[in-house]
Amino acid sequence: MLAIIGMIVAVLLPFVPRQTSKARLQAYALAGASILKGDRAMSVSGGVRVDTLVDPPGRAIRSGASSAAVQVPDDVEFEAILPRSCNQRPVLSTISFFPDGLSCGGVIGLWRADLRVEIRIDWLTGRIEVVSRSLVNG
Repeated sequence: MLAIIGMIVAVLLPFVPRQTSKARLQAYALAGASILKGDRAMSVSGGVRVDTLVDPPGRAIRSGASSAAVQVPDDVEFEAILPRSCNQRPVLSTISFFPDGLSCGGVIGLWRADLRVEIRIDWLTGRIEVVSRSLVNG
């Protein structure tokens, strides 16, 4: 009997939908924020501009100061709200940090059906915060 149940589970398991959990979604956002904070710290301590790549089509956030990266899974929606220009140059798909602590700012949004997590980067202070909100009414 146990063998039959095991075979049924083995056959059906690949068809069980795998969805990113709330905790995992928040972990992706925290990992992205960690990359941004590291790039900001490197910019301030190194006295150079550091550009963090934010690539929604490629589903990634990549450090401009190290090899750190976060790859977002396909079941998570990913958007970036970035300025058109910063420091008299087009932004394209980066968030820049400057040695004086300023940044170009922006918002990175990660969400699934019931939860949205935003990584917010303040342009004036360079402060990075992670904010979660439920998308379910009630």
